[in-house]
Order: sequence, then structure tokens, then C-alpha cells
Amino acid sequence: MHNDGKVVPIKQAQATPSPLARLPVVVLQVRDKAVQQLQQGLQELFDNADDTLFEMADKARSTVDQHIFFEAMRDLRLKRKNFERVFMEQLFAAFANLGQAASDGLHPVPVVTYEVPCSTQADDREKAVALEAMLGRVQHRDGLALGQLSARFSEVLGKPMNDQENPLGPALLCQFFLQAGRSLGVEIRVKLIMLKLFEKYVLSDADQLYGEANQLLVATGVLPELKSVPSRRAGGRAARELQRQALVPAAEPSSDESGQQAFAALQALLVAVRGSVAPTLEASAQPQPISTRDLLRLLSHLQQYVPQPEAEDDFDLRNQLEQLLTRVSVKSGKSRVVEAADEDVINLVALLFEFILNDRSVPHAFKALIARLQIPILKVAVLDKSLFSLPGHPARRLLNEIASAALCCSPQSDYQHDSLYLRIEQVIQRLLNEFVEDPAIFSQLLTPFSAFIKDEHQRSEVLEQHTRDVEEGRLRTEVARQRVAQVLNRRLLGKALPPFVVQFLQHTWSQVLLLAHLKHGEQSVQWQTGLRTLDELIWSVGLHEDTEAGRHLLEQLPGLLKALRDGLASAAFDPFNTREFFVRLQAVHVQTCEGERGDGLIEVREPFILSTRLSDPLEDLPQDDPDVRKVHQLRVGGWVEFQQDEDRVLRCKLTAIMAPTQRYIFVSRTGLKVLEKSAGQLAMDFKQGALRSLDEGLLFDRALAAVIGDLRQLNRGK
Repeated sequence: MHNDGKVVPIKQAQATPSPLARLPVVVLQVRDKAVQQLQQGLQELFDNADDTLFEMADKARSTVDQHIFFEAMRDLRLKRKNFERVFMEQLFAAFANLGQAASDGLHPVPVVTYEVPCSTQADDREKAVALEAMLGRVQHRDGLALGQLSARFSEVLGKPMNDQENPLGPALLCQFFLQAGRSLGVEIRVKLIMLKLFEKYVLSDADQLYGEANQLLVATGVLPELKSVPSRRAGGRAARELQRQALVPAAEPSSDESGQQAFAALQALLVAVRGSVAPTLEASAQPQPISTRDLLRLLSHLQQYVPQPEAEDDFDLRNQLEQLLTRVSVKSGKSRVVEAADEDVINLVALLFEFILNDRSVPHAFKALIARLQIPILKVAVLDKSLFSLPGHPARRLLNEIASAALCCSPQSDYQHDSLYLRIEQVIQRLLNEFVEDPAIFSQLLTPFSAFIKDEHQRSEVLEQHTRDVEEGRLRTEVARQRVAQVLNRRLLGKALPPFVVQFLQHTWSQVLLLAHLKHGEQSVQWQTGLRTLDELIWSVGLHEDTEAGRHLLEQLPGLLKALRDGLASAAFDPFNTREFFVRLQAVHVQTCEGERGDGLIEVREPFILSTRLSDPLEDLPQDDPDVRKVHQLRVGGWVEFQQDEDRVLRCKLTAIMAPTQRYIFVSRTGLKVLEKSAGQLAMDFKQGALRSLDEGLLFDRALAAVIGDLRQLNRGK
């Protein structure tokens, strides 16, 4: 009988003990835990490889290149299962070799490569460089945790092991990956893409791999004195999952293990508030828990009687449930109660909504709408505990999106014509009407609602940008006016000049200077020419008793008159309207040239004002004043609430801080300007309690953090 090379005869198997039998149990536990994570990483890699290769094909510059990437996609789909199987076989073999006296057949990367008959030395070098860089990044990032794992393996196995021999080290993991990919008929560019994907979806989570392995070994007393390495969770699979949840709202939640674990931790805190949901019956009645399915039916019944937002009475969820349980108990003759886990969910959701309905960031009218979400959210939580641990959960995101949108609305008496209010009311009513036990409806409602909010934001951003542009233009004009006023005051105050000249400079030439400043700036030729003409005009109408000055004036006049006319033309002044000025100017110049003293001169004593700068209360406040610090902490894009008077409240967003005047410009939800304040005025508003910043953090997340904090305090008190 022919024996397949993969089949071991029974007698031989009994005679040759498995290498795994020589491994300590904890090492096998480490292996099995690592296998789970690596399988997830490989699955994620292949799930994304198709998209990556398709994108490369789409960007290809030739049909030949396009064909290469499309063929690679086909090859990967056909050989994916075999690829994953070979990788895992290599991993299991490496652990099995740990139980032998010496490992054989394993070599550090980059000795092993994707070997194909047509490979070139240039390709090999390119792969070797890519592998070396990849291993260097992992070693730099997670080398300490890997070194501790190798040391613990050495301790438990009773023989030295370096990082290159560690089955979970990046060197051997890369080798397993390369060996598994030998059957792929792909060219060098595709191989390098696969290596990058391996780094992104597998090696990027090496810190978690090593962290969990080290924890298992420490738990059994293997080198516990080695200081643990904190996990870096800025990236890796957890971050990718959150990003995926954020980008794909249609993904349905699942009661995963992490959700159950997170809820179990919450249950330890919720013990302190148990017993708050129970029927009001005689103490002698025998308690009989109702099933989760029956609880959902009761909640669906209550869901049909949730009061309208206009109702004055508050909807007390726990009280309503107690009344229902009492009726059920009376009918059955037994004290019907909810199970401990279900009661914990009820209490947690009730506490969350207690925080939400007391939160000042949500306008009162919208709180009445959000309060109607209590039963739908509770039903989701009963079905799926990951609601409390998964930020991307559709039900959690829907509530957060509704609250974030409502935050931008100023309280007002009539919301019946507000498109946002009506849209939120429509979403919540659909939930109450249609949600029984399938949480997919949250994703179905979230997608169009998010699109609606996005459209609103885009429209408001257009108006908001227009508002900023207008304000920047107004500020530039104000700064230019102040600069012109400074220039004229410096040159005119204390001078004795003909009144018509003073009037011309203040009302006409000031506009020439203003336009030069606005259009060309202070460093421009136009601005400098305007100042020089101003100085020459003032000098020309001054008193010159000596004939030498008169002769000099005659030399200067043609140029001065031309500069005056050019300046007036640049500001679009009508020559006819300035004719009288030039006639009178000529008379003054004739007198000056003849050495006569001009009559009718006046001394300029009042400063010329082109713009008014209001006094700022900030000038009277010290910089360490707490309300001044609050002003400095305001950020562009942040929302605030102004109590304008007893009945009027305005919510608006800080869209710009206009330097150098430090004017704060606020816009409404639609992007239109509604308020302008100085820093000092804002500080005084803070001081008087008329202004407060709105907390823009995600409402569900803030509520959960606050409830957990309160529960911890309650448990400490006991």
C-alpha cells in the first residue's frame, strides 16, 4: 500500500512523541492566542488587497500594467485559502520546533524570498531592501516588548532564544508570509504591494500580539519582574475598525466578545443601583424573572405610548416599566421581575438619559425630541452590549449626530418651520413606528440623516466664507482709515494753513491715500507718492517770506499740480468738482511767490478722525483674570451661547478673530454674521454670566463617562 507523504502510520505516530507534547501549556496558549490575531490580520489583508490592486490598475499608465494588476487580483482570489493555510502551517511548525533540541529549516529574512524562475537579482535586491526597512520599523516600534517575549520564551523553554528565532518575531512572520506566497504568479511590483499590506494589517498590531503573549506568560509567573510595555493604540486594527465604522454607517452592530467584556465591567459598578426596577407587590410574592424576549415585548408596547415632544409630563422609563411589571405580576399572581443583566442595562440607559436631559448644550426643545429615543436605545442595548464600547455603533452615532446638529440651534419659541427640527422629529418618529428588534434601522436612518447634515454644513460654509471675506475687507478698510488719519494728524496738527486746503486734505486727498493703502499697501510707490504730494502741498501754501523759497516754489509747482491731478484721477474724482480748489490754490501760490503773507490762515487744532476706535474693557482687566483666560481659550469653530436678555438666547459659532484689532466675529448656523465683540467685551460677558462655551464633545460619550464617574463615587461611598 502506498503511503502519502502527509500520512503517518499509527504505529510510527505512537512511537514518535509529538514535539508539541514537550512544550509547556502556557506556550501553547500563547500560540493559540496569536493564531487568532494573525488570522484576523490576514483576513483583513486579503479583504483590502482587492481594492488596493484595483486602484493600482485604475491608475496604470498602460494596458500591460493594467493587465498585470487585474491578473494579480484573480490569482489572489483563487489562492487565498491556500496562502492562509501555508502561513499557519509554517507558524505551527515553528512552535513545534521549539520543543526540539535544535530548530531546522528556518532562516531569518531576507534570505527567503518569493522564488520564481524568472526572478532577477534586481528584484531580489528590491525585496531585500523593502524587507529590511519593514523589519527595522517593527523593531524600532515594538522591539522592547518582543525582547521581553523572547526572554520569557527562553526562561520557560530552558534554552536561549533571540528575536530572530522567536516564532512571533517579525523576521519569522515575514518568512512565513513569503513562503506562503511562493505559489503566486505575480511580478515584483505586486509582491512589494503585498509586503506593504502585510506590514499594514498584520505587523502594525505587533504590540498587541506581544503584549497579550507577555501577559499570559506573566500570569503563570514567568519573569514577572520585567517592566510591562504600555500598548500604543494610536494605530493598528482597533483604530482601523473605528475608522471603518465611521466611514461605513451601514455596518450592523454585533454582540462581540469585547462588547460583553466591557458591559461586564460596567455591571460591577451598576450593582449599587440594582433593585430600582421592580413591581409594587407584597413582599411574600415569589419573584420570577421574565426573559429578555418578554422584556423586549414590554418595551415595544411602551414604545407605542411615548408622549409627544409638546407633552408637559416627563417620561420616566423605569417608572413606566415598574407599572407594566406590576400589571403583569397581578395578572399572573407572581412577582415578575427583570433579570439582573437586563436591569443593569435599564439602569444604565436611564442614567445616560438623565445626564443627556440635564445637559445644557442641547436646547430644551431638542431635549424633548431626544427623550423619545430612550426606549429604542434601551432595546438596542438589551440586544447588543457593544453599544457601550463601540463608538462607531450606528445607534450611538445617530444619537450623537442628532445632538451635535441640535447644539447649533438657538432656542426659540417656534420650531415648526425649522428644517433641522422637522428632520430630527421625522427620524425619531420612524424609529418609534418601525423599530421592533432589528437594529439595522439605525443604519438605514443614519445614512440619509448624515447626508442631510452634510448638505446643511456645505451650504453654511459657503455663507460663512463670504462672511469672513466681508469682515476681512471691512477690517482692511478700517486699518487703512486709521493709518490715513494718523498721517494727516501728524502733518496737520499745529500747522497754520488755508481752510480750503485743510478741507481738501481731510475730505478729498484722504480718499486718495485710503485707496492707495487698500489697493497697493504702505510699501507701494502709490502710497509713497501720495505722502510726498501731501507734504509738498502743505509746504507750498506755507508762509515763505524770502525770495529764494519763492523761486524754489516756482520750480516745484508743475510737478506738484501734476501729482495732485494724477492722484485725484486715480481716485476717480470729477475734475469739474475740484476746479475751484485749483483756482484758489493758484491764488495762494501767487501770493507766496510775491513774498506776501497769506490771509485767512487757520491753525489746525482738532485731530482728524476717519474711523472711531471704541474703548475696549479688556484694557482695564489684568491678563491673569480668569475671564480673560476664557476669552483666550475660545477657538475658531467653537460654539457659544449668549444670554442677550431675560427672554433671548443666541447660539453662534466663532468664525474669525480679526487681527490686529482682535475683533471676534460670530455666525449663526446658516453662516450669517450675528455678532461682533472685542476681547474685553467677551471677558465682561463671561464675568457677568451672559456668555458660556458649549461642550461640543459627543453627547453619548460624555454621558457615559459622567455616569461611570458617578457610579464609581457611589461605590466608593459604600
